[in-house]
Amino acid sequence: MSLGTPGFKYIKEVGKGALIGLAVLALLVGGFSIGGFGTPASSNQPQATASGSASPSPSSTSTRTCSVADLVADPRLANFSGVVINATTDEVLFDRNANTPAATASVMKTLTAAAAILTLGPNYRVETRVYQDATDPGTIILVGAGDPTLSRTPAGKQSVYRDAPKLATLALNVNKKVAATPITKIIVDASLYSGATWEPSWERSEMTEGYMSEVTALQVDGDRSNPAAETSTRSSKSVMNAGKYFKAALGASAANATVVAATMPEGATQIASVSSQPISKWITHMLQVSDNTEAEALARLVAMDLGYEASFKSIDAAIKKALAPTGLSTAGMTIRDGSGLSDFNAVSPMYVAKLMQLVNKPGSGIEAIRQGLPVAGESGGLAARFKGDNIDAAGHIFAKTGWIKKGYTLAGIISAKDGSTLTFAVYALGDVKAEAKDAIDNLVTGFYRCGDTLSNQ
Repeated sequence: MSLGTPGFKYIKEVGKGALIGLAVLALLVGGFSIGGFGTPASSNQPQATASGSASPSPSSTSTRTCSVADLVADPRLANFSGVVINATTDEVLFDRNANTPAATASVMKTLTAAAAILTLGPNYRVETRVYQDATDPGTIILVGAGDPTLSRTPAGKQSVYRDAPKLATLALNVNKKVAATPITKIIVDASLYSGATWEPSWERSEMTEGYMSEVTALQVDGDRSNPAAETSTRSSKSVMNAGKYFKAALGASAANATVVAATMPEGATQIASVSSQPISKWITHMLQVSDNTEAEALARLVAMDLGYEASFKSIDAAIKKALAPTGLSTAGMTIRDGSGLSDFNAVSPMYVAKLMQLVNKPGSGIEAIRQGLPVAGESGGLAARFKGDNIDAAGHIFAKTGWIKKGYTLAGIISAKDGSTLTFAVYALGDVKAEAKDAIDNLVTGFYRCGDTLSNQ
């Protein structure tokens, strides 16, 4: 059968003779035992880890007759690859170059999220501290610890990072500590990260168009010019901006202070600190709105926790090591960043779909990611998608979106129409336009409608 158009209604047609023949065969194979038909129930249960080896070819059975061939042929998908897996049985239902690593776009954030949860744990918090120079009490040092959610918003106001720690809280506690001592110098220390603050393969337009900040250990509101706007122009002065906003928060006590970027002098004493929200909050926000700045911060926190330096150079090794407990093979994978902005990231659709099996499995260790995935037609990056002819799939697809100038991607979990649960990843790469999203939505709606009867034809 075919799903030639998004609104196509399909009908199962199975001859009575075929049904009788299958029933007889089933009884023969099963030794006339009801429990003997098919594989034992225990073999269908997802395991705590997923197989890292290549999956078997998609099954071709008399029940797998629901085709999406015409949807896959949509030219708007450009260079297409993808996979659909029955999450319960681990059967590959649909495969188009599924084992070939390719650019992920922001689907990479699902790997970063998994790495962070497996390494740091969902309750991990980042503490930003302020110190006072031991030899010059008028000098205080704001030390970045990798929390881009630190906010300059006043009490009672929210940034895009809800309930984030505030510079105002730090300033209040610093002023209590220094009392009558005027603050003459504010050192901003972002030395926790090393190397480049911008990946060479990223386009600088990501900064000016408001999607990405420089990657620094000290920044405020993700260096947004408007703390309350998800997409807001960023700058090339994120560290010094943090110092400027901190000086303003300190008020009269720092009115004449100079702000300099340097490392903390030895012997300084801690006088104030604030803690971030748990990174589970970061992960949910990151996945919902595709926050690149949070993704890069998480990647570096993972790297440091595993003993690597906090730099672009360490991300590949660190994330692969963090993901090792999943049991999925990272052979052939290339990770250039934590956000997916680079065209040179290369992860196969099969890997992502297998990872989504674990996201869907309670007790896997990374099941918390599911609650952060956008929901078709309802939330996050999918709120405005799966409308019109695809409305029947709304509320049933939980997936991370991805976009770079050379491609669109989508990966996640489908609660299919027939009651089965599928995981999937689809990539449309190359010369693509925004309409590729519509083609992806049509195809994924086809997966939803077919469910476990999805054909690989």
